[in-house]
Amino acid sequence: MTQDERWMAKCNGVVVYIQTNHRNPSKHDPEERFKYYNWFKHNRQLMNQRVMKPERVEAFNEKLLLSEKYKHINQWM
Repeated sequence: MTQDERWMAKCNGVVVYIQTNHRNPSKHDPEERFKYYNWFKHNRQLMNQRVMKPERVEAFNEKLLLSEKYKHINQWM
């Protein structure tokens, strides 16, 4: 399995997680943190630093839009 195939598999895993749980991965749950949260955070940082491979940027932007849909909103403000 190539690096790009592993990246896409993890990317699809994050999408499936968000769609089934209707929320983003939590940094407080150890299982979610190691499986999805750290990967998502790391790739967001790569994209913001403009270091991410160009072919991955468009795919990751779609995942960012999905995560914005389920972004936590503090209801006590």
